[in-house]
Amino acid sequence: MKKLTEEQLASFEQEITAIRDAEAADLGQKDADYIRRVILVQRVAEIVGRIMLVLGFIHPVFWLLGVLSLAASKILDNMEIGHNILHGQYDWMNDPHLNSRKFEWDIACDAGSWKRVHNYEHHTYTNIVGKDRDFGYGLLRLSNDFAWRVKNLWQVGTYMLLSLLFEWGIAYHELAGERVFTRKKKKEGRKGFVTDEQLKKAFFGKAGRQIFKDYIFFPIIAGPMFFSVLLGNFIANLIRNLWTSTIIFCGHFTDGIHTFTEEECAGESRGQWYYRQMLGSSNLEAKRWFHIMTGHLSCQIEHHLFPDIPAHRYVNMAPKVAAVAEKYGIPYNTGRFSTQYLSVLKRIIKYSFPVREASQGASLSSAR
Repeated sequence: MKKLTEEQLASFEQEITAIRDAEAADLGQKDADYIRRVILVQRVAEIVGRIMLVLGFIHPVFWLLGVLSLAASKILDNMEIGHNILHGQYDWMNDPHLNSRKFEWDIACDAGSWKRVHNYEHHTYTNIVGKDRDFGYGLLRLSNDFAWRVKNLWQVGTYMLLSLLFEWGIAYHELAGERVFTRKKKKEGRKGFVTDEQLKKAFFGKAGRQIFKDYIFFPIIAGPMFFSVLLGNFIANLIRNLWTSTIIFCGHFTDGIHTFTEEECAGESRGQWYYRQMLGSSNLEAKRWFHIMTGHLSCQIEHHLFPDIPAHRYVNMAPKVAAVAEKYGIPYNTGRFSTQYLSVLKRIIKYSFPVREASQGASLSSAR
């Protein structure tokens, strides 16, 4: 990998920042119209899906279409709407509902918990071992930075289970990381934010509302179609979980993704932060509809570089970022979905065993 001089790093930082600033300066009505159109589509898909589930008594095809429509609405709500609004991408609109402070999404994870663990920890400390809890989610060994344990032998099964129950995994992620229920506190303790009791209240409150909505309220009002609606809601949630998990893993754990140590990232400049984001992310090449259904996390590199820019702009920003990466000899990890996902599976299988070869790390000293 090409080493950057101080001058090159400063120039690289300026060029990446310029790409962001140009998009930020162009934000306006077309962005507001876009997110509102997506919300309209999502709500129509949910209404149609729930009606079709009830009409399943007419023909099984209605029920199947209901499941697919409801799953699509949940995917849009989580990926293109919720995830992006919670990043503050639309805070500039000053909309009382579409802002990162008040928005709540249709998923078991409390929005506040997500913002603390994902928006702050993951996006600040991307792939820094010991700081980014999203690297393997505390369940999977995905590099030699972590000691091998016997439980890693069956981590393919662990991954499959995590994917099926992904919304519950991320809902519990903060509590597990803070060891709220195990009473085995970290030596350094929690640095601010919320107490154990607040975490538990938020977790059980949000989980309870989700369970009530999908598995009690809607099945009950469906009357004789109770069990059909219950099953339909359950399968729609599974589809959403599998989709979101797969897309997120493709953006973070493909072949070529690098990890970093706390020491080498200490005191990093904005340019070095950009450099780390590019080495710790990967993209998916696809049609426009695919980008929308991924919440534009198919452009994970751009999302890690510009998390507060409306995600629908990433597709147009990607060629500019790729050109800058090529100019400075920085890898730009992109590929088809099938290729990237296969590399994720290979990574999970590879680190199931106590491999001894050097880890896929990248010293930031090369960019200092």
